Formats: sequence, structure tokens, C-alpha cells
Amino acid sequence: MRDTQGSHDGADVVLGEDWVDPQSGADGALMDRRSRRKIAINRSPLARKIITFNLLGLVVLVAGVLYLNPVRDSLVAQRERAMVATAELVAQVFVVQQTVDGRPPATQVPQPDLAEEPVAPSAIAPGLTPDLVRAVLAETSIRDGGAVTIFDAEGNVLGTNEGLQSAQPEVLGLKGDDRSTIITDFLSNIWEGVAGLIAAQSNEPPLPVDNVALAQELLPDVYEGNTRIAGGQDTSGATRFTVVTPITIDGVVQGAVALTSVGGELDALVRAEREQVLQMFVIAILVSIGLSLVLASTIANPLADLAAAAEIGRDRNHGHVNAGRVRIPDLSGRPDEIGRLSKALRGMVAALYDRIDANEQFAADVAHEIKNPLASLRSAVGTLRVAKKDEQRERLLDVIDHDVRRLDRLVSDISNASRLDSELVKEEEESFDLLKMIRNLTEYLGGEAQTKGVDFISDLPADPIVIAGLEARLAQVFVNLITNALSFCEEGDAIRVWARHRDNRVLVVVEDTGPGIPEEALTKIFNRFYSERPEGQFGNNSGLGLAISKQIVEAHGGVIWAENIRPTDADITSEPLGARFVVGLPT
Repeated sequence: MRDTQGSHDGADVVLGEDWVDPQSGADGALMDRRSRRKIAINRSPLARKIITFNLLGLVVLVAGVLYLNPVRDSLVAQRERAMVATAELVAQVFVVQQTVDGRPPATQVPQPDLAEEPVAPSAIAPGLTPDLVRAVLAETSIRDGGAVTIFDAEGNVLGTNEGLQSAQPEVLGLKGDDRSTIITDFLSNIWEGVAGLIAAQSNEPPLPVDNVALAQELLPDVYEGNTRIAGGQDTSGATRFTVVTPITIDGVVQGAVALTSVGGELDALVRAEREQVLQMFVIAILVSIGLSLVLASTIANPLADLAAAAEIGRDRNHGHVNAGRVRIPDLSGRPDEIGRLSKALRGMVAALYDRIDANEQFAADVAHEIKNPLASLRSAVGTLRVAKKDEQRERLLDVIDHDVRRLDRLVSDISNASRLDSELVKEEEESFDLLKMIRNLTEYLGGEAQTKGVDFISDLPADPIVIAGLEARLAQVFVNLITNALSFCEEGDAIRVWARHRDNRVLVVVEDTGPGIPEEALTKIFNRFYSERPEGQFGNNSGLGLAISKQIVEAHGGVIWAENIRPTDADITSEPLGARFVVGLPT
């Protein structure tokens, strides 16, 4: 548990320990929006998209299964094989019955000569009689309710079991197939209507309703010794199958058995399987919706909180709500993109407020720095009015000229400093040779040092050091460091510029043998408007040079610091031999 007692009411950004509950100092407007937020699916487009796309994939899967209908194809194949086996079994019953009755086998009858006139099968053997057909059909019962029709060798109907079906004994242990529900029946009816619209129209004509007519269409192939099966929808839309197999006794086709299934029997089986698929579909939909809501609550709700916090900050800027700091929920503990987003937003808001505070401080410093020369100008102008001697007037005019130039220099440096941030962001970094740039600077500034009587030493490696950055801005840094060193050196002093490459960094050092840096100034030397100058140089610097240099170096991912050069590290109280500025840049 986080410590709710240690919340920081004056903090710029709500930290993790602050964002616990409404009593811990969290933003009241955000909590009000959260309390008024309804179910995510009602108010969140993202939640609706999550649920929609999850359901869409499931719907496409189920629709594909129902459209391809592999269960129907399997049932059709099984039903056809079962009907063929049943028809052949009925045909064997007639063969066995004739043998039991003692009829002579057809092989004992003399075969006619090929040149003579063919003899009809009925003349060769007694064949199938109506009495035999009725006797066999009376003992034959098809459990599924199929119709059995017997034809003789000429295609005449000898008998049928239609209307003679007897009650079947109950099969113990056989389970029924009652899997329909109101919901699945409703969905099944919808699917049948949709499938009827999108299903391809068959070019095959519907099967005749009359079983005899359907079987007689298949008899020519059957009398050649083949078993023939036909299936499809009849004129009423029901699916039916008809199997016709020959009754062959001693190699001679004596007749045919036609077995026709009950219309719509397969459709009922397919519907039962479809009911099972739809039941699984309904369960899967409920599970998918539940999981989608959980997923949406873990994604959409935190995003809604982050968006609400940003909107509250926008409304505050437009004056719609009370002014105050923007509070971003701390979700950085989440190991996902939302946690990264929360951390990034909190960092961005913190950086924004830091920049605002820095700008406010900069504006206050600018006002303070401008007041000094303005006060001097006001005093000089007031004194000039009462001055009576020309010498006094000349001295006051020199003071006014000095203060005006000081203001001009100050305004120019302030303008450059204020534009620096935006320029560092807008300018494109390029690769360049750092040592070549420093050599060019030392050649130019070395002449100025010689004019002043200061020795200028350059100690740079022979091999180039290539870095990526803004060459002009980094050149501004080293010009500032070298000119600062020149300003503190007198005749006989020395300045040394040297560089070394260390692993993935390069160090550039500017040293001088001047008076060094006061200990109390080492921590303030890079502050804006801070200047530690000799008395003769008062007012010639704005105090922004080192602050700008630090900003440029840090924008390049580097570091800069200042230190005194001492004769021994053991005695830090010894007088410094000079000052050293070190710039470290990544390579």
C-alpha cells in the first residue's frame, strides 16, 4: 500500500503516492468525470471497436463453418453408404428366400445359342413373384422409415412396403437428438434465410416426389449389374436419397430393389448439428463479450482517464475551470504501452512546468538585469541636467554611452538565449570533424591572444574525431570558453586547448593561468546573469555566455563543468594556478 499521508499538495505533477484515491489530493474534476462515466461500451468508441472486432472474427468463423457445411457432407456420405448396405441386404434376402423355396438355380437351365433368338429371363427361371415379394416385404421393416420398392426384370413394380410400416421396438440405450433451444432456433431460421439468399442456384432439376418414378429412372444402369444412387432436393425442398441395386441370382439379374429415404430426414440431422454449432456460438459470444469488456476496461478506461486529465488541462487554459496544475494519473506501474504513455505524459507535463518555471525565472532575471543599467541611466541623466562643468558632463556622457551599450549587449544576449531552445529543436544535426572546427577557432583566437601578450597552446590529436551535432552552436561554446579565458588573462599568462578521445566520449579542455574561479562561484558560474569579472570589465558581459554554453552542450547529450587548477590535490586551500573548463561530448 502506498503512503497516503505523504502527498505533496504543492507538487507540480501528481506522483504515484499522490494518485491513490479521491481523498489523496487527486484532481476533483477528473474524479467527477470518472464518477459520471458509464459502462465503457456506452461512452468509449475504443471499447466498442474491441468488442466489435472480437465478435466479427467469431461471426466470420461460425458463418464459414455453416456455409461450407462439412457436417452435411459427412452425413450425406454416411447416409449414402448406409442406404447402399441396406438395399443390398434386402436384395440378398430375396436371393436367400428363393434358395429356401427350392427353385432350381439358373445355372441348370440350358443357355441359348447366340445365333438363336434370346430367351427372356422369366423363361429361364421362375423369377420374382408377387407372392414372394409380399412375403419378404411383410418381414422387412426399415427402421428409419424408408420406402422399399421391388421391380421385376422388365421394370414392373412387384410390390412396395409403403403403408405397411410396422411399429419398431424400442432400442435401449439409444439417445435422441433434441438439442434445440429458442435462441438457436431463432438463429437457425435467420441463417436459413440468409443462406437461401447467398447460396448458389443449382442447375440440376429437382427430384420427383414419386418414389417409383425416381427409381425407374435409375433401372437401366441397375439391370446391367450396377448399384445406382441418386440424391438431391425434391420439388417440396426436402432432401431425399434413392438407392437401386439389382437382385442377382446365379449371375442373372432377376429384378431390382429400390430403397428411398424419408424426405427431409437428412435436413433434420443437419439442422440438429447446426443447432449444436449455434449453441457453441452463443456460448462463445457471451464469453467473448465478457472478455472484451474486461479487456476494454483495462485499456479504454485508463486511456479515458489520461485523456480526461489532458482535457482538464486544456479547459483550464481556456478558463473553463479553475486554474491549477494538470494532474496525470500514475499508471507507470503497468508493464504495457499504457504504462509507457502515462510515464511519458507525466514526464512531458513535468518538463512543461519546468520550462514554464524557467521562463518565469528568466523573465524575472531579465527585468532585474535591465533595471540596473536603466537605474544608472536615470541617475546619469538626472545628474547631467544639474552638471555645470564640461568635465562632469563628459564623464556623465561616458556613463550613459556605457550603459546604452550594456543594454544593447544585454538585449542581444537575451534575444539569443530566448531563441536558443527553439533553434536547437528545429536545426538538423549533421556529422562533422570536431577537431577541425576547434583548430579553425584556435587559429583565429590565437592571433588575438598574441596581440594581448598571452601564450596560446593547442594540443589536439592528429586523427579526426567525428561527432553528430550542430557545428555552429558547438563552435559558439568553445569561442565563449576561449574568450572568457582571454578576458581573465594578462600579459605573460597562457591558454591551453587540448582534446582527448575516451571510449565513446571526447573531452575538450580549455585551461588558463589566470586568477582562477572563486570557490563560492564554482556552483553558480553557469547560472544565468551571473558574472564574476575584474573591475575594469564591469558591464561588458551579460552573464549569459556560460549559461548558453551549458544549454547547448546538454542539448547534445554532453556535460560541462569548471574547476580550478591547483598545484596539489592534497591541499585544496592552496591558491589556484588557473581555471579549467571541461566539455564532454558523446561520439
